[in-house]
Order: sequence, then structure tokens, then C-alpha cells
Amino acid sequence: MRIGDFSTRTGLSIDTLRYYERIGLMPPPARDGGGSRQYSDDHLRWAEFLDVLKSTGMGVRDMARYCALRADGAASIGERLAMLRGHLDRVRAERRRLAQVETLLSEKITTFQAVVDGSLDPSDLTCQISPATGATTHDDQRIGARPRAHRRAEPGL
Repeated sequence: MRIGDFSTRTGLSIDTLRYYERIGLMPPPARDGGGSRQYSDDHLRWAEFLDVLKSTGMGVRDMARYCALRADGAASIGERLAMLRGHLDRVRAERRRLAQVETLLSEKITTFQAVVDGSLDPSDLTCQISPATGATTHDDQRIGARPRAHRRAEPGL
């Protein structure tokens, strides 16, 4: 398929495809008699894999390294395996971090909804930032709510 069709199918701009080819991220396609690029289904599968790596946060430099190793064939499988395992570990760590963020946001939403519904007084909201870690700490089970005896409103929560 020609570069325009390939661009449409992959969602990558023509300039991006040329850039990827120039830096070794995309194997060079065959050329027809007129010199136009002719991408194959293998190129399409490779572009889809690159999109997966990119969406998981792998940098262009690491993707180019992986592509260079791929060109070495079976001799580089061990190194590619190590790269993918390391990247998977980073993806899993990021997923755990995002799960914590999701929990914090859900709890905040629940607390603020309680204020909107009138079941929690806004003056009961408080939040403390740990100077040591920068982490948010809370005084009771309901995130952001402080026991009545220790009521202190902090703006911006």
C-alpha cells in the first residue's frame, strides 16, 4: 500500500512515517518503479506494535533500539525479551500508581458529593501534606473529613 493509505490505516501522519523510517523505527518499505514507498502488511503489524509500545510510555529511543534488535533476528531475542520484561515491570508499576490515584480521586469525589448533598459540612474538610514525602494524609476513614473536635477549614480543597 502507498504511504497515504498506510497513513490513513495507522493514524500516523506521512511526516511521522518518514521520520520513523529515517530514525530506524520503521523498516524501510520497498519502492515501486516510480520510487514511491510500498508498505506491506508486515509494516502495518509493526506500526500497530509501535503504537502499543508508545501508548504504554516506551520512549522513541527504546523503540528504535528494539527495532534495531529486531532486525538482528533470532540472535537478539534474549535482549528483546529483557527489554520487554523491563518495560512490562514499568507498566505494572504505573498501573499500581494509577490505581492509587483512582482510589484517591473516587474518595475525594465521594467526600465532595457529601458536601453537595448536605450530609457533610464543608468546614469539616481538611487535608495535610506530609513534608517528608509530599503525600496527602487524612485524619479519618472518609478522605478529607476531619473529626468534629478538630474542625479546621482549609481553602482550596
